[in-house]
Formats: sequence, C-alpha cells, structure tokens
Amino acid sequence: MAFIDIRDINKFYGTMQALHNVSLSITKGSFVTLLGPSGSGKTTLLKILAGFEDVSSGDIRLEGRDITALKPEKRNFGLVFQGYALFPHMSVFDNIAYPLKVRRKNRDQISSQVNAILELVQLNKFARRKPHELSGGQQQRVALARALVFEPDLLLLDEPMSALDKKLRIDLQDQLRDIHHRLGTTFINVTHDQEEAMHMSDGIAVMNHGRIEQYDSGHHLYRKPGSRFVADFIGKSNIFEGALTHTASGPQFAAAEFKLAGADLDAGADRIGKAELVVRPEDIRLGASSDTANAVGDIMLSGVVATSTYSGDRVLYTVSLPNGRTITTYGSARDGALLTDAPVQIAFDAKDCILLN
Repeated sequence: MAFIDIRDINKFYGTMQALHNVSLSITKGSFVTLLGPSGSGKTTLLKILAGFEDVSSGDIRLEGRDITALKPEKRNFGLVFQGYALFPHMSVFDNIAYPLKVRRKNRDQISSQVNAILELVQLNKFARRKPHELSGGQQQRVALARALVFEPDLLLLDEPMSALDKKLRIDLQDQLRDIHHRLGTTFINVTHDQEEAMHMSDGIAVMNHGRIEQYDSGHHLYRKPGSRFVADFIGKSNIFEGALTHTASGPQFAAAEFKLAGADLDAGADRIGKAELVVRPEDIRLGASSDTANAVGDIMLSGVVATSTYSGDRVLYTVSLPNGRTITTYGSARDGALLTDAPVQIAFDAKDCILLN
C-alpha cells in the first residue's frame, strides 16, 4: 500500500482547469519533488495535499485512509513556506515550540523536543535569538525545525530555498537531505529548480499544464525521458526530428542531418513514422576540423562555432550546421574557448542516442 495515494485529482477554477487527472503514489519515507515551470500545477497540487484547496474530483489517501475532505489542522502535516513565516517577536526556541504549545504538550515535552530538533538543524546556540538576528539560511532551518518538531506524518516544502543565493542553496540542500535520511519522514518538495530536484529527490514528478508528464528517478528522467517536454525541460538536449522506417538490417531513424540504424533503435522497432531522437550535449564530442581525433563516432557532422559560454571547468558551445540547425555541446576550457566561426566537427555514438516514446 502506498503511503500517500493521489487518485485522479482534477481541479477547476471556474472554467479553467488547473489539474488534469493527476495520480501519484508515494512510498513512506521517500523524498519526492514536484518539478515544473510556472503554471504547471505543482503548487496547486501541494495546496490540495495540505488541505488549503478543495479538489473538484478525485481523492487523496494516507495509508489507505481517505483524507480528501480533512481540514488542514487535522492532517498532521508539516509545512515550510517560501517566505519562512516566522514570528518576528518570538525567539528561535519559541518559534519552534509554537506547534507543540498549540497541541498542549507539557513544558518538559516541549523542552525535550525543541532541544532535540535544534541539535538536528545545528541551531542550539541560536535558541534565544530573534529571526531578524539570523541569516537567511538560519531562518530557513528554523522554519524547517518548526515544521518537524511535532513529528508530522508528511513534510510539505513550497520552494523553500528560492530566495537564497546559489552556494547557500546547495549547502541547505545537503543539510535537508541529511535530515531526511536521519528522520525517515516523507518529504514532498515543490520547485522549478532542476538541480535542486536532482540533488535531493528519490523520485521526481515532472509537471506540465496540470499533468504529470513523468514520475521517475532523476537518472531515468535524464537518460530515458518519456516525452519531448521532459527531454527538453530536464537538462540541455539536442532533439532531432525525423522518421522511423524498417530495413533488412532493422529499424532506421532518418533526420535531415543524418541516418542511424541498428540495435540501439530496438525501442522503436514496433512502430514507424514520425519520431524524435535526443542527444545530450555531454555525449557529443567536439574537435577542430583539422583534427578529427577528438570527434570520432557513429555520426560525424561539420559546422562552425556560433556561440561559446565559458564557465571555468568547461565551455558550452553552440555549433551551427550548414542547414542552419544548431547543436549544443561541451568542450574543454583548459585552453580557453574556440573562436566564433571556427570550423569544427562534432561526433556522437548510436548508443548514446535516446529515442523518445
């Protein structure tokens, strides 16, 4: 039995449908992220889980029990908001203790549980400070501690790190993942940040226009995307449009730029017609046109450097092909970037091509 079972959820705001038959089963103790662009429905789904929004149809079950109509305060779920929502006049200790006081815990229980969670989030020495005396990262940990102190069945996080700078965000991701491992509480996180989702999650539900396009591990979403949207949204990708046909040697994919045949296309052996092939930038090798040693593969194409973006450890190139098509790939940054309009060759292997379903 799934810990959280979301079944055929539809949500209408007047005539506008925000969620379309959304179903998702979540295992107990897992860290799940709802990932998608603005307007994809991820926050609406989180609000429905929290009890802040009613469903138009469908139901939600917690360990088999229907909680669809249950009030938020009856769900025993912890919430961490984007804006932290700390009480400015209360100390860190009192902010964290607040949910326990509401639940009428006695003084000894409150002291024990608050001190334990302060240690977990490494804020013991800040217990008497007010929120304005803390950094953004420390405030976020206070909000997290307050949401966990009463031992919720489920923790819901609504883009909790979006206001932090990149380095602090990465540090907090590590801390949050560590806390999740130590507690074993089920976490559901909402974000539009792909790196954050990949870094922390056991499972990621990619949402688009109120639907779940694919629910999978980060690795499978990247290497086995179920749709063009997922392939395009998760990381960088080169998507070739073409057609699948069958030859004596097996299936063949033909695009304007190349043809590809063989065992690596077996996933499409049962269909013919229009098809799309994905090649990730890191699977494409780049070499100067005078030196093909670094650009050997099943497919080889010639072009010129259109743009280059230096990032210290590598360079991201856009290569323009003779037919006007552009390809994204990476190159070494050791000797700096290749010049614009420099002739280059790119190459990739059939085994690295991903045929979209």
